[in-house]
Amino acid sequence: MSIPEFAETSGNPASAPAAHSQTLSRGIRVLEILADTDEPMSIVDIANALDVHRSIAYRILRTLEDHGLVVRDQAGLVRLGPRLAALARGVSRDLQAAALPVLTRIANELGMTAFIAVLDQSEVVTLVSIEPRKAQATVAQQPGTRHPLNMGAPGIAIQSGLNAGQWAALGLAEVRRSEAGEVATLGYAASHDEVVPGLSSIAVPLAVPGQSPASLAVVYISSLHSPTDIGAALTEAARTIVAELR
Repeated sequence: MSIPEFAETSGNPASAPAAHSQTLSRGIRVLEILADTDEPMSIVDIANALDVHRSIAYRILRTLEDHGLVVRDQAGLVRLGPRLAALARGVSRDLQAAALPVLTRIANELGMTAFIAVLDQSEVVTLVSIEPRKAQATVAQQPGTRHPLNMGAPGIAIQSGLNAGQWAALGLAEVRRSEAGEVATLGYAASHDEVVPGLSSIAVPLAVPGQSPASLAVVYISSLHSPTDIGAALTEAARTIVAELR
């Protein structure tokens, strides 16, 4: 006799292990897999990524499709759906609302793509970004873009704001970047050729009470502005955002 997926435990509920849904976990994993790829995926590819039979992957995708979280094209390929974008707009809504005018100003003044990155477990995720209106060449930094915490100026800036306990709780095998300790002195973190070859980034910590550790950053190909001037502009912008949320 098979054991139901949502089986109840007998005895004292307080002492019973917390139950979880394998199906829900797999559904969330499907969304993560689709978010990490730039191309639509077939059901077979998704089943292989989940290491499950195609019929199981199909049932999960049908449920996600019913809720608008994924869509399938005429060829049967799967991609993230519009409902997911609507849900994402509610994440850190206050922070996004306070940041948008500041990001717009910074992007246009410096001629660089400006964005806010937040800590998500061991990764840095772009929450919101703005590209400059007038620039010969701009760099796209799409919301949802993620990279390891130990790479790039946004990650270094976030590391600089974590205390020892917070860093230990992440359980990372890597040691904290030495540059994180220099942020307090320099006023900013800088990186080049780390996340994307040929691109530079400068970031400052963005500490907002009640929000995940974050950083305010710009990414660019080249600039006439010095890193010090960019860092100063970002620091002032970060102060404006924090003041707006108080």
